Amino acid sequence: MTASVTITPMRRRHLGAVIGIETQVFPKPWSTALFEDELDRPGRAYLVARIGPTVVGYAGVLLLADDGHVATVAVDPAQQGRGIAPRLLLELVRAAVALGANQLTLEVRISNTRAHGVYRRFGFAPAGARKAYYGDNGEDALVMWVHDVQAPDYAARLDAIEATFASPTIRQGFEAGPERVAAGAPVAHPALATAEDHP
Repeated sequence: MTASVTITPMRRRHLGAVIGIETQVFPKPWSTALFEDELDRPGRAYLVARIGPTVVGYAGVLLLADDGHVATVAVDPAQQGRGIAPRLLLELVRAAVALGANQLTLEVRISNTRAHGVYRRFGFAPAGARKAYYGDNGEDALVMWVHDVQAPDYAARLDAIEATFASPTIRQGFEAGPERVAAGAPVAHPALATAEDHP
């Protein structure tokens, strides 16, 4: 990775580019309306990664009680393998911690071993499977969890991951902290039952 990567909170102005990536990456893409709805809800953090002005990836997490659910992580296929996903995930995990998450979970395709490796780096471990979770081909989802993300040793783990990046990540738009939204309001996630392809 030689180009600088900038991570910012996702805004409506990013959604055209986000949907462009979404439709390339996922067989059952989320709609613009679904992303707009998510951006309006409390207890969420959605981020985009840019190289220059171009959106090259995005990620989102939602809080259910004190569980952070990684709802989506996607990188433009033309930019995959350049270390964008770990940068996004680092900021997303920190945002989830700021929202009050004590543990994080996600589902990922059994066949997506590349993603498994990224998640394991962040401490996610397999905890089961959801049979025939993905509607496009009936593939199982691997369920992964990481616990105690508020602990100082987990913060140290994140710092150690960040130290491996070849260049610093530029963070913009986080003056008040990464999407520090109170998580007391209802947080039912409309996409979980309809967009099984995330992350």
